[in-house]
Amino acid sequence: MGIRSKVKDFIDIQYKLPKGLIGAYIGEKMVAQHKPETLWTIELLDIQPGEKVLELGCGSGYAMKLILEINKEIEVVGVDLSPVMIRSAAIRNKKTVQKEKAKLRLGNVKSLDFKDKQYEKLYSIHTLYFWEDLSATVKEIFRVLKPGGACVLTFSNGKDNEEWDEINRMIEHQLMPLMKETEFAGTELLKGPNSRGFHTAAVTGKKKL
Repeated sequence: MGIRSKVKDFIDIQYKLPKGLIGAYIGEKMVAQHKPETLWTIELLDIQPGEKVLELGCGSGYAMKLILEINKEIEVVGVDLSPVMIRSAAIRNKKTVQKEKAKLRLGNVKSLDFKDKQYEKLYSIHTLYFWEDLSATVKEIFRVLKPGGACVLTFSNGKDNEEWDEINRMIEHQLMPLMKETEFAGTELLKGPNSRGFHTAAVTGKKKL
């Protein structure tokens, strides 16, 4: 394996599970990179006063911060696999963490440490590529949502004139069928804004009442 391949593999691992100073830097880099799709995801969520919101893969807490700036009377909980990202998110959301409007948990999306039917809204931005067990994670999303609760799962599926067939196949043949089997209502695939040339999209669904 050449140096270039080793560097690429190292960076890919850092995007999946940021560690150390490089991981913290990548987390901050992603804040700037992902702003268009983050704003779009928040718009799709249509968060209402008093709702509880869960983010899977909160990273350095930028989306949480934006949501809490717009919606003062809600609670947002962020889950991430990386202790480095949890620390960064805590720093970015220091005031709302102190007020217990923002809460952070270290954890794995395939086994969430929450009771059933806790959240009205759930979202995830650029994490589903890294989910180790898609079926288990979809079941966990369904479990922690309240009846009528909605989820928005945002991702990239291409860049410029290139379509990423592997991602598109996973969405079409795995994720969306799993959501329908799990009795999400109105599951849709939506096209989002381009971000630095990357195509963005989201799968949305509502838990049946």
